[in-house]
Amino acid sequence: MATIALLISYNGAPFHGFARQEGDLLTVQGSLEAALSLLYRREVETVCAGRTDTGVHARGQVVTFELTPKELASRTPHSLMRSLNALTHDAIGIRQLRRAPDGFSARFDAKSRHYRYFISDGPVSPLVMCDFCWQVCGGVSLDVNAMTAAAAYLVGEHDFKSFCLAVSAAGKPTRREVLSLTVERIEVLGDEVVCIDIVGSSFLHSMVRTIAGTLVAVGRGLRPPSWMAEVLAACDRTAAGEKAPAAGLVFWDVDYGNALPSSDFWGKGSSTW
Repeated sequence: MATIALLISYNGAPFHGFARQEGDLLTVQGSLEAALSLLYRREVETVCAGRTDTGVHARGQVVTFELTPKELASRTPHSLMRSLNALTHDAIGIRQLRRAPDGFSARFDAKSRHYRYFISDGPVSPLVMCDFCWQVCGGVSLDVNAMTAAAAYLVGEHDFKSFCLAVSAAGKPTRREVLSLTVERIEVLGDEVVCIDIVGSSFLHSMVRTIAGTLVAVGRGLRPPSWMAEVLAACDRTAAGEKAPAAGLVFWDVDYGNALPSSDFWGKGSSTW
């Protein structure tokens, strides 16, 4: 079997998350697999780098699936990419498509995953980022310096049970490693937003959104930066801040280290396998 890797992006608003679900609920995986099954006249299972929740977006999601030699020869990469873009939901974009090393897994070969969370705290609703950020009301600009100080407590390997959906944490390991976590103001096509940028080996359910909500409480002046250390030590979801809305979260990209042939693996596309 040949392993195929897709680099995809999607607006998460119409979807009930990435993972397929029972019934007629629209999901990213369901749309992808329906298109692949139509093209190859069989069920094709996909694996992703990180499953996103309802309403969460992706810029650099990676998906893998396997084809037989005959299926591989039946279409060029360009032809398959055009077909998938035509057959999947309009909110999904197949950005690149490549043959990966045999046995490569989008999920299990990932070394780190990168998310960004966007927040608007201005007096006017943003134009471009309106559907891709948390619009924080209250008339007070977030204190990015305080948020940065609070974020520093989370870098490294810790038990992040306080930042995980309680039901998901029951009986499961909750230690994770955050490789980097920064907070800064940036401009996106004229819209000024606060960007929480986080990289980790893996994340618990709702972990990034709960970190964002907790950092916003600090940014609003409701808690001091040192409170973050108390939240972390509590290992109790009720100790942390609110879970930030899904709309502000974007699965930015994923790093595979040496599992892919080169850093330029995706390149500009190819007409042959």
